[in-house]
Amino acid sequence: MDLNYLLSRHQISLMLAQAAPTIEARHSHRGLAAGYADTIRSMQALLGADASLVGGR
Repeated sequence: MDLNYLLSRHQISLMLAQAAPTIEARHSHRGLAAGYADTIRSMQALLGADASLVGGR
């Protein structure tokens, strides 16, 4: 996957979570964002990029 695509999907998931009309939807979007963040961190490590650029845990 392309890193820019993952960064975009992460941001979109966070925005959808913020605007979600129900707790369940908010939780679901946050879960997707967390999954994207994990994948982004893994890709950054493979590429030798600074993982702190994406809200590192």
